[in-house]
Amino acid sequence: MAKLLRDLLFMDLYVRLDRPAQPRYRTPQRDKNNVWIQPLHSDYAEDVEKLAAKFRSEADNVEVAFTYDGMRFRLAHQGMANGETWAVLRRITPIVPKLEGLGYAPHIANYLRNLGRRDGLVIFSGATGHGKTTTCFSLMQEYLHSYGGVGMTVEDPVEYILEGPCGDKGYCYQIQVASGEDWATPLKRTLRWTPRYLLVGEVRSPAAAEQILRAATTGHLVLTTIHAGSIEDSLLGLLQLAAQNLGNAAKNVLAQGLTAAIHQRLGPQGPHIRYVFTEEDNNGDPVRALIREDRVGMINTYIERQIARMAQLAQTSGVNVPNSLKK
Repeated sequence: MAKLLRDLLFMDLYVRLDRPAQPRYRTPQRDKNNVWIQPLHSDYAEDVEKLAAKFRSEADNVEVAFTYDGMRFRLAHQGMANGETWAVLRRITPIVPKLEGLGYAPHIANYLRNLGRRDGLVIFSGATGHGKTTTCFSLMQEYLHSYGGVGMTVEDPVEYILEGPCGDKGYCYQIQVASGEDWATPLKRTLRWTPRYLLVGEVRSPAAAEQILRAATTGHLVLTTIHAGSIEDSLLGLLQLAAQNLGNAAKNVLAQGLTAAIHQRLGPQGPHIRYVFTEEDNNGDPVRALIREDRVGMINTYIERQIARMAQLAQTSGVNVPNSLKK
């Protein structure tokens, strides 16, 4: 009996485009015993072919947002060394999840929620598929509902749909970066809208890194993501990009603008995170000082102390702290 993809619980779908072949899929579960990628049952073959036909008739970019049968996808297609052409489609949940539904410990969720009162840069790092963008959107939604103002997103492609009113006092506009356009150009345009909150899908170029840091030091709260294996790597990667335009001044600008850096990895029990928050209106904050002095690699010691201190305060207050957040 033919089945529909919309009824299948999957995160990634791998489909051959040049001719029919058995698709494969990956479920959202993070259990280490789970088979992450597995063959798709032949019951779905008819629906997969309809999806592939629609894609072939519409897609003209390597990375685009794609809609099929009420589902939204972020996708990439690529020619393989053996001549085959495949696409991977990442399923996008249409509704932005609430912050309390993401699995953060209550004391961390509260701290992230309160960052909406501050200016500066909040940077999420981690591997692909570990929820960085989801967390950013959840926070953007939370801030607009709680504090109001204009929020703007700059993305390629637009993933979650947050366009329109957010609560009684907030409104979100979403910008799709044009094909071949450097992210710095739409970022410059967004600042003319006087946004209170700015969400940048990813740091992708020196010019974009410069614009992100400038926005973070001129009265905006900027949320962004970067692929990196640790907090230290994320800050070094951002500095390396920004320094191509700002030179040595990049260290001072990042030190001034950094509000929080979070590294996130999803596991079976939810997100495992490491984090560091700077002190508001304190230019002598230890993290800021280490960045200015080009000693980012030494931030790890301060991260450990801050995590331990926050976990201890939470336990003193009677908040349950998962073991993954005590380390």
